[in-house]
Amino acid sequence: MNLTESETNHTSFTIQKTVTFVKQTLQNAESGHDWWHILRVWNNAKLIAQTEEVDLLIVELAALLHDISDSKFHNGDEEIGPKTAGDFLKSLEVDPQIIEHVQQIIRHMSFKSSFDKPVFSSKEMKVVQDADRLDAIGAIGIARAFTFGGFKNREMYNPGVEPNFNLTKEAYKNSTAPTINHFYEKLLLLKDLMNTETAKKIAAKRHAFMELYLEQFAAEWNGTK
Repeated sequence: MNLTESETNHTSFTIQKTVTFVKQTLQNAESGHDWWHILRVWNNAKLIAQTEEVDLLIVELAALLHDISDSKFHNGDEEIGPKTAGDFLKSLEVDPQIIEHVQQIIRHMSFKSSFDKPVFSSKEMKVVQDADRLDAIGAIGIARAFTFGGFKNREMYNPGVEPNFNLTKEAYKNSTAPTINHFYEKLLLLKDLMNTETAKKIAAKRHAFMELYLEQFAAEWNGTK
C-alpha cells in the first residue's frame, strides 16, 4: 500500500521526534545500552526489514524504543519500558494499535523473556529481536559484554565459577557471574535463536568471531600463547 504524502510526512515526523526523545533520555546511559546501541539496532532492523513483509513504522519505533527504560537499570521492573514508550507515543498521537504493538514487542523481545512460555509474537517483533541480538554478538557484542561487566564490577573470568547451563529467568536476571560466563550462558546461544534468514547469515560470521576470541582468551589466560 502506498502512503499519501501526508502520511509519509507524519511518519517521518514521528520517527524524528522519537530519535530526539531517545537521544535525550539515554544521554547518560551505560555505554552498552546508550544511543549508539539504539542506532545500531535501528540500522540492523531496517536492513533485516528489507527482506521481510512487515510494518516498517512499527519495526522502527520498537527498535528505537526497545531499551528506553531497560529493566536492568530499573530494579528489574519489566513494565517501565513499555509504559515509558507508550506514554511518549501517545504524546505524538500515534495510532493506539501501533502503540500497543510496540509495547508488546518491548515487553517480549528480550532474551530473558525466552525463559517464559511465549504469549506474544509478530513478524515485526522477530525483526527487532534479531536486530537487537545481532548487536549482542561479534566484536561489538564482546565489547558490550565487558563494558556491562565493568559497570557491574564483575570479574572478567574466574576458573572456579562454572557457567550455569540451566538458568531460570530469575537466576539469569540476578546473576553476578564473571563476564566470560555470559558468553556461554547467552551470547553463544543467540546464533541459533535468530528468526530471519538475513540475521542468520550475519550471526554466523559474528558467532565464529566470538568463538575465535574465546579460544584466544583461554590461551592467553593459561599462558599457552
